Amino acid sequence: MTHKITLLETVELTPDTRHYVFTRPEGYGFTPGQATDFALDRYGWRDATRPFTFTGDPEADVLCFTIKTYADREGVTDALWSATPGDGALIGDPWGAISDKGPGVFIAGGAGITPFLGILKARARAGQLDGATLIFANGGPRDIIFRPLWDSLKGLKTVYAVSEDGAGFAYRRITGEMLEAEIDDWDQRFYVCGPPPMEEDVVAMLTARGVPEDSIIREA
Repeated sequence: MTHKITLLETVELTPDTRHYVFTRPEGYGFTPGQATDFALDRYGWRDATRPFTFTGDPEADVLCFTIKTYADREGVTDALWSATPGDGALIGDPWGAISDKGPGVFIAGGAGITPFLGILKARARAGQLDGATLIFANGGPRDIIFRPLWDSLKGLKTVYAVSEDGAGFAYRRITGEMLEAEIDDWDQRFYVCGPPPMEEDVVAMLTARGVPEDSIIREA
């Protein structure tokens, strides 16, 4: 089923990432971690759908998306960057394999943080972040989406991995050795989301350390 929504507000988070706030259709529901098929309600764009994850409160009266734009690609995210309040969009019903299955280690790369945003914020509201770890990889400090939020969430252990030095960060990549330095319990859930090559590498690192496949939560 297709639902029409209207853009209410945009907030710039990083040089290439914005938070978009849309109207919410009556009766439309989703759970943290779920996504939807999104298209711009413009001539020539209605069939160009892309999967975007909900990043707002499931109980709010608006729908929120946190979307990274790739300016070198003439696609939906680039066209969305020019959208202004009042512009329309089309979404389908919610879907997704990533959902809150309990505390664990959340490993994200870049825009792959979006499914975890809703989950971690919901757990924070419920006071259930104790024991959760976020390992978040980005190109540089300026690319860290919602860094003030991660730094402020009580009970969440946050580990940043950046491939550029600066702003108090040293070069650090997600490697097996890095995971061993930060994780002391492999008998827990691991949530993984990011660019496909990064996901495959991380999953291989986890399985090599004895993490069973059914303890790794990912979209694929």
